[in-house]
Amino acid sequence: MSTSAPDTKVSAASVKNTTPRSRVILASLVGTTIEFYDFYIYATAAVAVFPVLFFPSKDATTELLASFATFGVAFIARPLGSVIFGHFGDKIGRKATLVGALLTMGLATFIIGLLPTYHQIGLWAPTMLTIMRFCQGLGLGGEWSGAALLASEYAEEGKRARAAMWPQLGAPIGFVFANGFMLLLTSWISFNSATDGKNLDHPFLIWGWRIPFLLSIVMVAVGLYVRFKLEETPVFAKAAANNEKVKTPLVEAFKVAWWPMIQGTFIMVACYVLFYLMTAWVLSYGIGKADKGGLAIPYREFLIIQLISIIGFAIFIPISGWLADKYGRRTQQLWTTIAMAVFGLSFGLFISPSVVGTGANANAAVVTLFIFIGMCLMGLSFGSMSAYLPELYPTNVRYTASGIAYNVASILGAALTPFVAVWLNTSYGVGAVGGYLAFASILSVVFILLTHETRDVDMNAVSTTK
Repeated sequence: MSTSAPDTKVSAASVKNTTPRSRVILASLVGTTIEFYDFYIYATAAVAVFPVLFFPSKDATTELLASFATFGVAFIARPLGSVIFGHFGDKIGRKATLVGALLTMGLATFIIGLLPTYHQIGLWAPTMLTIMRFCQGLGLGGEWSGAALLASEYAEEGKRARAAMWPQLGAPIGFVFANGFMLLLTSWISFNSATDGKNLDHPFLIWGWRIPFLLSIVMVAVGLYVRFKLEETPVFAKAAANNEKVKTPLVEAFKVAWWPMIQGTFIMVACYVLFYLMTAWVLSYGIGKADKGGLAIPYREFLIIQLISIIGFAIFIPISGWLADKYGRRTQQLWTTIAMAVFGLSFGLFISPSVVGTGANANAAVVTLFIFIGMCLMGLSFGSMSAYLPELYPTNVRYTASGIAYNVASILGAALTPFVAVWLNTSYGVGAVGGYLAFASILSVVFILLTHETRDVDMNAVSTTK
């Protein structure tokens, strides 16, 4: 329940804030860049390294599925992280909470780089990996919603989606850092997953894979430096000055914003499914053995394909923000998600082994085009979400509510996606994987149609749940 506001409320003009917008942009961008760097590094290792080092089995598919299961653990932790960090974000402010989220995520990633393997300590190795993955998820659960609020609550009216798209750019930037670094490492150490993937004496499997995890601590230090120099967002400062914060944001969010949280969750589902199909699953499919339903493309060659494709993601994120400001969030998201459903139906015609070939005969140009189109659609979907979701909720529960919607969607749309996609492809072929995306997209379309347009919401007003 909201606390009583004083008779004389603090006006917008009376809350002075000297933080330059460039610093706000950098602070929101650096956190999500680290977030996605950490997740891409883990996703890449979950395909090429962890199955052998942490989940050894006589069957390669069993190894991969076990590795992807730990990949999904973080998504289960994320809603809990959104509740914990959302509580403090709505109680003590966005700035301090974002520092805590970044530290939690960064330290967990660093520790993964220090873990002994199954061959050294047995079952303790996958157990500790799972715990660190859970901690990554906790930190991530508080990161995105805080970064999105930081950008959107500082934004100028009429340009909010364009301002809020900056933290979204952390996704392609983190991808380039992670996959580019992994490409350089595997080239330097001469690692080929097809020929060296089971060689436990190979330098890459002994120490090379650890370097990207350990170096994440440098990025975390930069992020902390930038965030410590921020001031609190003006709209939260007004809410605090007017005593319009709530005692228990989680309870209040479920009391007054339960339906918008359900809407936000299902709006995000298709975006998540597409994202993890085009990153984690497609990597396992691309480098997987032909007799297991994969394309058998060499690991380094496929990383190059993904790096080229990510250009489309980066280009279409700002385009998404511009379209959402011009035509509205609802309209822009509706047509994008319909296009995603159509794209899903094209999987069997576009990227099946019978169409593109396998191994040395694989048509890399067609594979690149396929992933590029998927990434362009991902940019259009993801780019305006950082404006769309926060606009659904009042100020004093915004961190909590937007975080819960975003992170529960991660369970429904991302946690099981690589696992389910591997199973669908193995059992029914790649067309079934595309059908999974089409179904998720249709579900999201239904919930987009159930929402109202949020473009004209005044986030500079201290909206409350009263």
